Amino acid sequence: MSVKDYTPSSIVSSSWVNNIQHKSSKACFLSRKAIDLLKPIRNWLNNITIKNPAIAHRICAAIPTQCPFAREVKLFGHTIFKIPPLCKLNPLYDEIVALRFRALCYLADECGEDVSSYC
Repeated sequence: MSVKDYTPSSIVSSSWVNNIQHKSSKACFLSRKAIDLLKPIRNWLNNITIKNPAIAHRICAAIPTQCPFAREVKLFGHTIFKIPPLCKLNPLYDEIVALRFRALCYLADECGEDVSSYC
């Protein structure tokens, strides 16, 4: 052993590295333990099979093609509240768009309908 191994710079740097490793392992542990509360709804949306043309038409009409723009709700000329773009707020946006896509595919492939009116 040499005196160089026990200098303050090596002690400080080694404790700093250990501290970073400890924090990263703690963050990794917490991220694995995170509970996805929306997972049952996501699974339900992903497992919906479309077998009825009327329901497929309703889904395609109800879900917009693109992310809706922000809107202001006004009453008698006064702004009551503002709605930001919904795609940024909706954690289920990807699943809803996938449902619309499945409905479009059902109408086009199974029913042989022209879906250009929904695009």
